[in-house]
Amino acid sequence: MKTKSTEQKKPASALTIGVVVPLLNEEDSIPDLVTQLDQVLQPLGPYELLLVDDGSTDSSIDVIKDLAGRRDNVRFISLTRNFGHQVALKTGLENCHSDIVISMDADLQHPPAEIPRMIDAWRKGHMVVNMIRDARGNSLFKRATSSLFYKMINSISDFQITPGSSDFRLLDKSVVDLIRSMPEHCLFLRGFIPWLGFKQVDLSYELAERKHGKRKYRLFKMLQLAVTGIISSSIRPLRIAFVIGAVTSSIAVIYAIYALIIRVFYDVAITGWASLLIGMMLLGGVQLLMLGVIGEYVGRVFLEVKGRPDSVIAESNID
Repeated sequence: MKTKSTEQKKPASALTIGVVVPLLNEEDSIPDLVTQLDQVLQPLGPYELLLVDDGSTDSSIDVIKDLAGRRDNVRFISLTRNFGHQVALKTGLENCHSDIVISMDADLQHPPAEIPRMIDAWRKGHMVVNMIRDARGNSLFKRATSSLFYKMINSISDFQITPGSSDFRLLDKSVVDLIRSMPEHCLFLRGFIPWLGFKQVDLSYELAERKHGKRKYRLFKMLQLAVTGIISSSIRPLRIAFVIGAVTSSIAVIYAIYALIIRVFYDVAITGWASLLIGMMLLGGVQLLMLGVIGEYVGRVFLEVKGRPDSVIAESNID
């Protein structure tokens, strides 16, 4: 599919900027977010803010509706339940038709003050501007697990994801159109965006402190995201499972031949029930692990085949 940069299609004065913000229980952060976005973007021209409420249980949707009622540039989508951050983000991208689209979180840890740098990079011809977290402010555990995840996913993928990548990025309209056309349901955008190609650039930023609410990505959700990222990025885990199975089977066959020779030709029974038991448990564990890997892929095939929508919209002010 041939694409063309939006800047080649329209003069700078006619460009529209869209900001997509998926959120969950951020009633206190939304007013501060809008204030900071106004300070940064209003000098650049008109912009559209699309807030995607991912099944919040607080008063987030009431705050959003109040904003939308008072401001023409605020759009919102309210999902019927919590479908997950990646689904909410994809829903927002699918419903934003601005010339350039900026995605960010509502907790203000993605600083709106970085947006002019992102737009400058886009004007230089970059279709995707990825914002990379400076990891120095994270805990030792967070840095270690994040480093391990990116090493794993980069070792099995055909493309590379920059460590510290986040969903704070700028996308050209042509890139958003491609995302909208993709039928994938189990989508990992941090891996999908590098896979698309295009001219991309990475810019670093310092993660701001959260002022309101609580962190949504706990350890279990981080593990879920990591599994989704690895499974959706490559089929190499299946090939690794095949190699491990082939190696362990070969070792078992060699050992069986050895035991048979010792028993038939030397009339000696091989002792070592403890080692035999350990070997059986090891093989059983490897088999269950490989079945788990295969099950993850089969499960995602099942979700894709069902053909259900990524999310269900309860209400929206988008035509």
